[in-house]
Amino acid sequence: MSVVSTGNIAKLLWPGLNARWGANYTEHPTEYTDLVDVFSSDMTYEEDQEMTGFGMAPVKPQGQPTVYDTMSQGVTSRYTHVAYGLGFIITREAIDDNQYEKVGMQRTGSLAFSMRQTKENVVANLYNRAFNSSYVGGDGVALLSTAHPSVAGNWSNKLATDADLSEASLEDLVIQIGQAKNSRGMRISIKPKSLVIPVQLQFEAARILKSVQQSGTANNDINALRTMGAFPDGIKVNHYLTDADAFFIRTDAPESLKLFQRVAAEFAQDKDFDSDNLKYKAYERYSTGWSDPRGLYGSAGA
Repeated sequence: MSVVSTGNIAKLLWPGLNARWGANYTEHPTEYTDLVDVFSSDMTYEEDQEMTGFGMAPVKPQGQPTVYDTMSQGVTSRYTHVAYGLGFIITREAIDDNQYEKVGMQRTGSLAFSMRQTKENVVANLYNRAFNSSYVGGDGVALLSTAHPSVAGNWSNKLATDADLSEASLEDLVIQIGQAKNSRGMRISIKPKSLVIPVQLQFEAARILKSVQQSGTANNDINALRTMGAFPDGIKVNHYLTDADAFFIRTDAPESLKLFQRVAAEFAQDKDFDSDNLKYKAYERYSTGWSDPRGLYGSAGA
């Protein structure tokens, strides 16, 4: 068990330091809320159940009975809450002899930062692992796949051939979204909301979506993506995405990527009677995942 003692903070025991650095950087604003919809939970786990609906109506010949269809259960998605916790221990002497800001208060701020960073990374990993077949959803395949199973046959929410971010690849995905079908093969209306990208693609994304004319050409054509308002929620740059050329489109499909907050971040402290050590800890419990993969389309990059 690690303990913060006077040996860990020797420089803080003497006056004369000009500055202390390394633990008080400005952090990025909250970004995980751009990646998932957030809900509260008071249960051990949450489940979403797909219902397949009905198919197309066949021709009814004169005098013949009506054909009856059936509605059935499709994919079941379970969100099992996970607890995250971190703490630290400080000796009585380290607290008494510190010449600067109270060690406990300073380290508590660092603890809160660690908990926030953990949540950002946990949520971003839904995207970082979106093409990885080792991480599957309720339908048994990765979040972004060309072979999502359904009653009507396999369907895709990624480019058939992965491509880098460009005007053409974005248009291809927007067209693919516009051709979406439900599990019975019926046309449905889902639309792009935002473009989610890593830091490395922020300039290219701005050139593609924010220029008035078509990007990267000498033609006087309009920027169709901008003119049509293809991404009403704009560009979402996420600092926790790890693939430099993967990009994603969030859609307005309901019941898609989710975070269920079971217990919000809690902070507590206590004193050990025998050692006089002070203990500080943080605890939080939540779950992440997805139900309908139609909420996200993307490409892993070329």
